[in-house]
Amino acid sequence: MSESRPPFPPFTRETAIQKVRGAEDGWNSRDSQKVALAYSVDSVWRNRAEFPVGRQQIIEFLTRKWNRELDYRLIKELWAFTGDRIAVRFAYEYRDDSNQWYRAYGNENWEFGPDGLMHHRYACINDLRISESERKFHWPLGRRPDDHPGLSDLGL
Repeated sequence: MSESRPPFPPFTRETAIQKVRGAEDGWNSRDSQKVALAYSVDSVWRNRAEFPVGRQQIIEFLTRKWNRELDYRLIKELWAFTGDRIAVRFAYEYRDDSNQWYRAYGNENWEFGPDGLMHHRYACINDLRISESERKFHWPLGRRPDDHPGLSDLGL
């Protein structure tokens, strides 16, 4: 049976927003195996200075990431979309094992196949050291609650 992940391209504003929220929810689960299923088996990434190709490398990348980035909480927001592409901006907060907090800001460009699986992901990310008192993402680990402010609401 063929894999698929709705919604499918071509995207409307509503389905693009649905795709972005689905990605945010997946990443906030911090479940590398689950997250990797949103990408084609031969998906190509650029993430900072790493270039994972395929689901196995994506799983390995995400596992390393979430072992380093503790108490990870992410918000994604739709920036633009076309037929099979979506651009998002995002911010996430995490701490390292010395309890130093960070907020990472970035942009991603996504391209999808007709099956709704992402086959290209290009991410540009910058980290900012913050104090614990500067944190803005305080929900319990996991999915961001529907009533929690988004990036624009938080002035980010």
